[in-house]
Amino acid sequence: MSLYYLCAAKGSRVSKPDTAQRLTGLSADAVALRLAQDGFNELPAATTRTVLTILLDVLREPMFLLLLFAGVIYLLLGDPMDALMLLGFVLLSMSITIFQQRRSERVLATLHELASPRALVIRDGQQVRIPGREVVSGDLLLLEEGDRIAADAILLESHDLLIDESMLSGESMAVAKRPAFDMNVPSEEGLERVYAGTMITSGGGMARVLATGAQTELGKIGKRLQSIVPEDSPLQRELARLLKIVAWLACCIALLVLLITGWMRGDWLNGLLSGITVAMSLLPEEFTLIMTVFMALGAWRIAGDHVLTRHMPVIEALGSATVLCVDKTGTLTQNRMAVKALALDGVLLTVEEFTTQAAARRLLHIAALASEIIPFDRMEQAILHCQATLFAADRTAAAQWTLVHDYPLTHGLPVMTHVWSSPEQTNYLIALKGAPETVLELCGIGGERRISLLQQVDTLAARGMRVLAVAEACQEHSEWPGTPAGFGFTWLGLLALADPVRPEVPAAVAQCRRAGIRVVMITGDYAVTAHTIAREAGLQEGPVISGSDIARMDAQALRQAVQHTNVFARIRPEQKLDLVNALKANGEVVAMTGDGVNDAPALRAAHIGISMGQRGTDVAREASSLVLLTDDFQSIVKTIQMGRRIFDNLRKALTYVVAVHMPIAGMALLPLLLGYPVAFMPIHIVFFEMIINPACSIVFETEAADPDIMLRAPRRIDEALFGRYNVGIALLQGAGLLTAIALVFFISLHSGRLPAAARTLAFTTFVMGNLLLIIGNRSIKQSLFVLLRRPNQAQWWVIGITLAGWLAALKVPVVQRAFHFMPVATVDLLLAFAAGLVATVWFECVKIIFRQKAST
Repeated sequence: MSLYYLCAAKGSRVSKPDTAQRLTGLSADAVALRLAQDGFNELPAATTRTVLTILLDVLREPMFLLLLFAGVIYLLLGDPMDALMLLGFVLLSMSITIFQQRRSERVLATLHELASPRALVIRDGQQVRIPGREVVSGDLLLLEEGDRIAADAILLESHDLLIDESMLSGESMAVAKRPAFDMNVPSEEGLERVYAGTMITSGGGMARVLATGAQTELGKIGKRLQSIVPEDSPLQRELARLLKIVAWLACCIALLVLLITGWMRGDWLNGLLSGITVAMSLLPEEFTLIMTVFMALGAWRIAGDHVLTRHMPVIEALGSATVLCVDKTGTLTQNRMAVKALALDGVLLTVEEFTTQAAARRLLHIAALASEIIPFDRMEQAILHCQATLFAADRTAAAQWTLVHDYPLTHGLPVMTHVWSSPEQTNYLIALKGAPETVLELCGIGGERRISLLQQVDTLAARGMRVLAVAEACQEHSEWPGTPAGFGFTWLGLLALADPVRPEVPAAVAQCRRAGIRVVMITGDYAVTAHTIAREAGLQEGPVISGSDIARMDAQALRQAVQHTNVFARIRPEQKLDLVNALKANGEVVAMTGDGVNDAPALRAAHIGISMGQRGTDVAREASSLVLLTDDFQSIVKTIQMGRRIFDNLRKALTYVVAVHMPIAGMALLPLLLGYPVAFMPIHIVFFEMIINPACSIVFETEAADPDIMLRAPRRIDEALFGRYNVGIALLQGAGLLTAIALVFFISLHSGRLPAAARTLAFTTFVMGNLLLIIGNRSIKQSLFVLLRRPNQAQWWVIGITLAGWLAALKVPVVQRAFHFMPVATVDLLLAFAAGLVATVWFECVKIIFRQKAST
């Protein structure tokens, strides 16, 4: 089908075939050549990490290196069983890490592919619909209403073409386009150019592609954004600093142990093994694991609320958010228009009152006839939906009518006029809707009545509504005037529409306020509309600052203005970045939502950038840390709540890790320094790690949020994850368990037991005390006995598996030899368990002291 027939079928005003019938487009060979030269038409994306790259990153982890060294030393000592167990642990951990990394990258790649629009092009004389990534420079694009343009192009033909370029310009009004008069000389307004990613709201046309991929305006912004390296989060910096300190400490002590053991005993190989054991006991490699698992599982949980996490560390920043900057359309509102009221001769009717007035039914009927049959415009969709809901019979009857002539909306005459014929009538019905001032003029209304009607228009507009006037005319003959002004129209009334606030928004905004989070609306819409929506959404009352006001402010004045202003209207794209920077300069932790290319710099600058998955652009998604797959405001609030829960549980996990490493390190050092046999060997520490890792990464991660989590003020961005308070708790708990284990081990040796028996009893004490330490650290506010009744299924799995492993180490001969244990009397095991229970009393005393201190 040629462009002429395509446009004619859609009711275009084309009167005769044009050059589109003679254009054949590119050949298959030409397309292949240009794809080879320019590549696919897609945004620049970050380089995908290969399996080898991920493997090398994993091998840089200190704990993996220590395990590898220990395994090699065991081989040199002629102990292949210990060596194979250690190396098997390394391979298992590496496999899991590589699998998780590759899976995350595949998810992001899939989202990138789904975002690519499809394009209708002419190739070899045929119209074909192809993926947008296959469009090449020189292609002939056929532009249809509702399409998203796949590449930058210059117009060859335009038929009432209106394009929404808000994603690039920030302007909400569609731009009327015109064909290029000179292909080589663009006009100052650029009205003959169309741009990748923009949406066709009305009309059709044809264009020749000038730029694809990174060369488009969309791609250039994406490329600039890609060059910006995001900063590490405060949590990442804190953990890196903590790990560096502990790693240096572990290396120094390990070296000291090596020198002491090698020099005093002359056994440098076993001294090296002892040094590695001490280093492994001191190095809290779980910190990295905790961070990775908590962030990954947090991202998975947030995905259940239809939020995709693109940058994991942002999850921990969610709990610090103090300001949430949101767009109006699609975030606070439903991003669809709805008929809200009708005005008939000064009488205002709500939707509920429409069915009681015949005049209201008539007005809706004419407004529907003045709309496109299959509308793309949201206001026309709302009109047809309202009529179909309230007066279904009228909608059904209108389907039998025939559109015989129409007049397009133009800048000089902003009204839409359709001429209809119906099977029951001989006369032609002319339906008109459009700008009230123009319709009043076409109806010949002046004087006091005109003033009164325009006042009513102002009243409705002040309530944030879009107002259209509706009129009708009748004509017997089929000779149509040149413009709608040739008809004698009769005024019917006003029709008011608005984008309704999402039902869940007021409650979600109220929840944010209770949580100490200020919601700020930044919109390109008019101040009156913005104020109305803000009031309906429940935002705090205050002044509305416009983009023109901001343009007159310096940086200091803007910082003062954003302290108490919650609504910003008529904001230009570059001013969004200014607002974010001003809020950050005031010490706020800023979360911001956006969907357009113009939002990308502000999304990248915000601490937490949130893009819209349904209506958002690739560039906005690339610039953001979170993607709302359903564009739902409630999802943002749930995500903030999840972020707070994750931070709380992360702190509990780290407190537990530090506490449990104290007895491990202590029992690795004390026997060496006091001249006793080794208590714990690398195989034991690996076993401990196999308990500690799932405990900190599963038990604490699945712990439910505290009931008051959204009633607290946001935590300070500079608040330490692991401050003195937490260090104090961890050290006191660890000291209690270390004392219990040391007493069991040394008393056993002094009572004449063999080192293997003493090691078995010390190991048993550690297992019991560690399990109680896991349970006790689930909450600093509740006792151990309360926590045993508080649901946490992962806790019981960890306890069960740990006890099964402990029994295997004691009773299965092969495992017993690998652990260097020996059978012991049941009464001795009971005493070791009792020592672990005594440590529990110490834990509870510590918690009581700290609870009392926190309450004062």
